[in-house]
Amino acid sequence: MGCVLGKCCTCNRYTASSESDTAQFCDASPCGSRGKHILTGRLLECVHVPSHNYYMEYSLLTQRGYYPDSPDKGNQDSVCVSTKIRGNPNIHFFGVFDGHGQYGSECSNFVKERVVQILCKDSALSQDPVRAYNAAFFTTNDELHKSKIDDSLSGTTAITVLVVGNMLYVANVGDSRAVIAVKDGNRIIAKDMSNDQTPFRKDECERVKLAGATVMTIDQIEGHKDPGIQIWGDEESQGNDPPRLWLPNSFYPGTAFTRSVGDSTAEKIGVTAIPEISVLQLTQNHLFFVVASDGVFEFLTSQAIVDMAARYTDPRDACAAIAGESYKLWLRHENRTDDITIIIVHIKGISDSDAVATAGLNGVHSRHRVIERGASERSAFAGSSEAFRSSRSDFSDGSISQRHVGLMHRSTAIVVPSPSQHRPLEVVRSGLRVCHVIPLLPKKLLVSSVTKMNPCNNKSNSMLPAPLSYLRVASS
Repeated sequence: MGCVLGKCCTCNRYTASSESDTAQFCDASPCGSRGKHILTGRLLECVHVPSHNYYMEYSLLTQRGYYPDSPDKGNQDSVCVSTKIRGNPNIHFFGVFDGHGQYGSECSNFVKERVVQILCKDSALSQDPVRAYNAAFFTTNDELHKSKIDDSLSGTTAITVLVVGNMLYVANVGDSRAVIAVKDGNRIIAKDMSNDQTPFRKDECERVKLAGATVMTIDQIEGHKDPGIQIWGDEESQGNDPPRLWLPNSFYPGTAFTRSVGDSTAEKIGVTAIPEISVLQLTQNHLFFVVASDGVFEFLTSQAIVDMAARYTDPRDACAAIAGESYKLWLRHENRTDDITIIIVHIKGISDSDAVATAGLNGVHSRHRVIERGASERSAFAGSSEAFRSSRSDFSDGSISQRHVGLMHRSTAIVVPSPSQHRPLEVVRSGLRVCHVIPLLPKKLLVSSVTKMNPCNNKSNSMLPAPLSYLRVASS
């Protein structure tokens, strides 16, 4: 098994994709560039899928955020690429894990390693990827609770893509995202393969409310807005003060997502590690897919990401350009950035000869199959009107010897300020003006209770949650 595991691995303006961009992208040969990338220092990785005789070229980049108030804070994102799962040359894994809370880094690393390890040990993986995926997340979440890591107010989101022959199985827990680029005539269209799991989604909001969550924004908690108003609009217009999940009559945990791995306190109010799984059959119209943390998508739409990536035949160039643009947009709107992690996978030489004609845009299936676990296992379907189609593969586990290679490279594509710097060098050069304002709580920040004197009484050892103005916050 070839494996890239790491915290740190390994700027141009973009325009909408055009006909020439599509032609340039499609004409690029697989695995054409073998040298190290001048910016990221990474080699261009390539893997062959013999069952359907196509190649995947890929690269990744993870970048610590800029935290002027927390110069010692590390990158809480983790990233994993694992090829030839169980020695099978037709099964490959790509995943991004976005940690949050005081022990977010430990949580994301734990989940990154255990999900892949469990999948590798599952002898039924190739026969039933959906069941294997759900079992891996269920077991990993349970093991994290029992580990030495304090996940009471810490955890991680996870967006992962399992390639099985010409099928993609996308498992999403949280608000990171997977997007695929679809050729449609002379255009390249972005199609989301996952749906962000936040209280902005009516189905997710109602689910956590039924589990006992109080859903309110910070302004509502502080009394600036009517808490009875439960209409949130959309994330693009209301993202600065998103609805959050709170224990009844409490000021924590304050999660802005509805699913994660870990977060044992938030589990009491409906936050779950059960993934939503979408299934996609690849066709020759599918050019590449992107797997990225929400730090990438905070100020860039899925279409903007695809437009930028389509302008580069080398995924390393695309990773660097998108990360740089995300970084600059963060500093344009706030005085900090989130951690930024991205994987881009180019699909080369796929044929429609084995594909079955399906409804929807170029065969994209986005209906989710969610496995709920309780006294018995049951399936629930929710999502779009497009047809859902599952497929079982007949790939046998090969006898190819497994290998495990860990690569940890700091990307040089973006200049990260040292504690003594006030701006990244590239932002000063670009002439961007950064507004120094007190930001609202980050989108995925956990508000944790602290043990301290409660100003409402004289008991110095009170274990009651402190009022909101006294709370310590642990940002993602």
